[in-house]
Amino acid sequence: MIRDFNEMMTRVKHNASKTVVIAAAHSASALEAAVMAYDLNLARCILVGDASFINEYLHKNVPKSVSEYEVIDCGDDLAAAAITSVQLVQEGRADLIMKGVCDSGTLLKAVLDKHKGLRTNKIMSDVLAYETPEKIMLMGDGGFIPLPDINAKLSIIANCVQVAHALGNKMPKVALLTHSEMINLKNQSTVDAAILTKMNERGQIKGCIVEGPLAFDNAVSPEAARIKGIKSVVGGAADILIVPNIEAGNIFGKSLTYYCKYRVAHVVLGAKVPILIASRADSAETKMLTMALGIITCNVC
Repeated sequence: MIRDFNEMMTRVKHNASKTVVIAAAHSASALEAAVMAYDLNLARCILVGDASFINEYLHKNVPKSVSEYEVIDCGDDLAAAAITSVQLVQEGRADLIMKGVCDSGTLLKAVLDKHKGLRTNKIMSDVLAYETPEKIMLMGDGGFIPLPDINAKLSIIANCVQVAHALGNKMPKVALLTHSEMINLKNQSTVDAAILTKMNERGQIKGCIVEGPLAFDNAVSPEAARIKGIKSVVGGAADILIVPNIEAGNIFGKSLTYYCKYRVAHVVLGAKVPILIASRADSAETKMLTMALGIITCNVC
């Protein structure tokens, strides 16, 4: 099982090379991530966007390897960059898409187009991976589904489990987070957690072990689980955290970066290919790690 991001990148290098198309690549952090991916032999990148900005950056920063990057000019038209990027995937010229300077909505509009997009019958959700001192943890969903019902939570679990399997964890432990480990009929997230736990017990959710409701402390701390009398294989040992809503996931995810200083990466699954919607404020390293996570997930899509 892959335990940290360095091991993940090593694994990516040993797999067949993938091509990442960056939609609206005319930002310094997106281009730096593309250069890092090339230098580390993680991926080849197609750069779609303002060609004058992109070429100026490449000639200034990597003059000896400019020819290694395919540049497609869409000027500063973000919608055109997104549509072109989706088309490249449809044509088989790229294996996954990463957002550059365009906002997520613009890219996802092209991805979800009924006629020319990459939609499937699956529900799309974001899977965040973060590197703790002990292992890589996963969390869903903090960036896509505002208030998931139980059907959406089934898809969120499935997408997180898919990433866990790609990272070599064949039977990840999934904690369904709420404010408490007690079922409260007035709190729908605790009821959903209880139902999903029973569905897992009866074989309706496969490839993982699901437990909930659990509070954050007794999901990740063996001591907290012991004190509160949580007797399960998931309590204190979770590999995947499922949050009750997008606010909880978004705040939690950003706190990992800004307070904990953990390295993070994330990938949206449910389309025909992985979609990488790292924040425009994310560092080049985060975007590069996001590419690596998307690439390793490609291999089990």
